Amino acid sequence: MERVASKMDFSQPRVIAEYGPGEGVHSREIARRMCPDSHLLLFELDRAFARDLERQFADDRRVRVIHGDAASLPHELQRHRIDRCDYILSGIPFSILKIEKKRALLQKTYDALAPGGNFIIYQVTNELKQHATHFEHAESEYFLQNIPPMFITVFQKTHPLDHHKREPLQGATFTLSGHRSA
Repeated sequence: MERVASKMDFSQPRVIAEYGPGEGVHSREIARRMCPDSHLLLFELDRAFARDLERQFADDRRVRVIHGDAASLPHELQRHRIDRCDYILSGIPFSILKIEKKRALLQKTYDALAPGGNFIIYQVTNELKQHATHFEHAESEYFLQNIPPMFITVFQKTHPLDHHKREPLQGATFTLSGHRSA
């Protein structure tokens, strides 16, 4: 969780969405680091996990738990009068999603990010990079000592002024790391 949270800048108020927070391990660390004016939207399909997250964050006005599909992000942003996200975090296993759903969610994710925003995934495979062609830049790290070993990949949506300087994502930069926790 330290490794994932270290990919975000908490020095100012941020809007962060998390797909599939489960028990809230990453969510708690993010909430701990966030500024008072930040927002954290947690999208959890599992009813028991969503209820537990609601209990965990009941006293934190910055956190909203949405018991629903991550694909509802655009609707939830509009409902809460939030323009865009600075960061979107995901641990959901994209590799098991049907290709149409995977690509639709990636498009909604890209569209929901502010220019300069990052989509951060932590996965046991790195197959998503071949589908995330909307993003202009990606950097991956592989953590062997995590159990199970995992990739943390940061996909970046560039600023409109930078867009002409970069081509759509063709590959990613990879780093091998032996750190213990994601």
